[in-house]
Amino acid sequence: MMMRWMMLIVAVGLLTGCGAMNARHPHLGKVEHVVMFKFKEGTPPEKIAEIEREFSALRVHIPQIAQYEYGTNVSPEGLDKGFTHCFIVTFNNEADRDAYLPHPAHKAFVDILKPHLEDVHVIDFVAKD
Repeated sequence: MMMRWMMLIVAVGLLTGCGAMNARHPHLGKVEHVVMFKFKEGTPPEKIAEIEREFSALRVHIPQIAQYEYGTNVSPEGLDKGFTHCFIVTFNNEADRDAYLPHPAHKAFVDILKPHLEDVHVIDFVAKD
């Protein structure tokens, strides 16, 4: 009887998001942090190149970054809405992504970026097969 109660408590805990399971995303896994930039008109190419270098340098300062890649838009579809740069930062889990966001190196990068940014689009996802 006691074993049945313990199993029931564990089951209720899992269904309600309590316990060791991540309540937001029970499918834990690598988190892909996708960031797209639209720069202000007239931003000099040298400044954009500096921003690219600074974003890339975050890998050195933030050990939670598992992988980093970026590129500029080459789509012929014309659906970019002015976004020219896409960055994909991979984290091994949500905890690593959550440590990255308030990290001082990330905040310093945002301070460099912000005056030249017209718009940004960010989406995070956990890849599914």
